[in-house]
Amino acid sequence: MADTRKASRFIVPVAVAGVAAATIGLVPALAASGDPDLPEITAQQLIEKIAASDTQTLSGTFKISTDLGLPLGGLADLGALAGGGDGSSSADPTEKLTELVSGTHTLRVAADGPDRQKLTLLDGSDEYSLIHNGDDVWAYDSKSKEVFHEKGASGAPEGADVDEQLPATPKAMADEILKAAGDTTSITVGGTAKVAGRDAYQLMIKPKQSGSTVESIRIAVDAATGTPLKFTLASVEGGKPVVDAGFTKVDFGKPAASDFDFKVPEGAKVTEGAAEKDAAAEQKLPEDLAKELGGFGDLGEGGGLNVIGEGWTTIAKLDSGAPAPKTDEAPKEIQGLLDSFGDKVTGKFGSGTVFKTKLVNALLTDDGKVYVGAVTQDALVNAANAGK
Repeated sequence: MADTRKASRFIVPVAVAGVAAATIGLVPALAASGDPDLPEITAQQLIEKIAASDTQTLSGTFKISTDLGLPLGGLADLGALAGGGDGSSSADPTEKLTELVSGTHTLRVAADGPDRQKLTLLDGSDEYSLIHNGDDVWAYDSKSKEVFHEKGASGAPEGADVDEQLPATPKAMADEILKAAGDTTSITVGGTAKVAGRDAYQLMIKPKQSGSTVESIRIAVDAATGTPLKFTLASVEGGKPVVDAGFTKVDFGKPAASDFDFKVPEGAKVTEGAAEKDAAAEQKLPEDLAKELGGFGDLGEGGGLNVIGEGWTTIAKLDSGAPAPKTDEAPKEIQGLLDSFGDKVTGKFGSGTVFKTKLVNALLTDDGKVYVGAVTQDALVNAANAGK
C-alpha cells in the first residue's frame, strides 16, 4: 500500500494545477450554431449588462469539458494518494466535485435565489446530487448509496457590510473591471452567438502581455437577461480549450419548491459534516504541511512568498530554504505521472524541474525554490535566472 505521507511531498506541483482549475468559475458555456443579428454594444456596456443582471431563478442542463493537458486520470490518482482511505464519505462535495477538473461531464442545475440551489452530476445510470436548501446542504451518491449532510450553510459573516465593499451601480462595477484590467488586458465584444437556443453577445478577454499561457477567455452573455451562458478558456498551446462549459438547455422560470427537497433513501449511510472538526483541521494544516513538505510549510520565515511581475504574467515565488525532494524517491504509483509532465531545465539559477499543464506551470529548483504562474516555461526560467 502506498505511503501516503511520503507521497504528499510530491503533490505540490500538481495540486497547483488542480487548485487553479477549481478556482476557474464553472460559468456554463456551450455555443450553438448560428450568429444572431443583435444591436451593437460596447465592451463597457456589456459589462454593465452583466452587472445589472438580476437573474434569481433558472434551471437547465449544461456540459463542462476540462483539459489541463495532464495524463489521463492523473489528478484522480493523486487525489486518491493524498486523501484516499481516510474514512470520508464518497458523497462529500469536497471529494466528488474534483471530478469536474478533468474530462467531460453533463450536469443538471436549478436555482431559486441565494438559499436554494441544486446540481446533479450525471454518470450513466448513476447520479450525484448536491442540494442547498436554506441552512442545509445535502449530497447523495447513488452509486455508493452514501449521503453527506451539513447544517448551517447559509449566512454572511457577522458584521459584514457587502454594500460598502462593492460598487454601487452596474456602471461603477463595469468601470472597476475595466480599471482593473488596465494596460495588460484587451476587452472587446467578439460578435454574437447562439447558446442553448438563446441570443448572446460574446465578451472577449485577451492578455496584451507575452509569456502568459492564456490565449483568450470568451464569455457568452444572454442578450435579454445579461446572464453569462458560456465560458471558454483557451491556451496558447492550442488544441482543446482548457475549460469549455455551457448550457445546452436553460429556462429562467422559477423551479418547483419540491426540486430542492431531499429525503434520505432507505438504507443509505449518512455522514454529518462537522464545522468544529473542519476548523481544527485548518489550524493543524500548516503544521502538517511543514512536516510533510520538508520545510515548504515554513513560509513565514526565511525566503517566504514573493510576487513577481503583474497582470497575466504574475509569478509567485516560494523559497523553502531547503533542498527539493528527489523525484526518484516518489512512490511508484506517481513516479510515472511526475516523469510524464515534468521537464528538467537548467540556467543561471542552477537546475530544476518544470511541471507543466496547459494553464499553470511550476518550476521547482533543486535548491528548494518554487516559481508558479499561468506563464510559459521560458517565463519561469527567466524569473529564476533573474534571481527575483
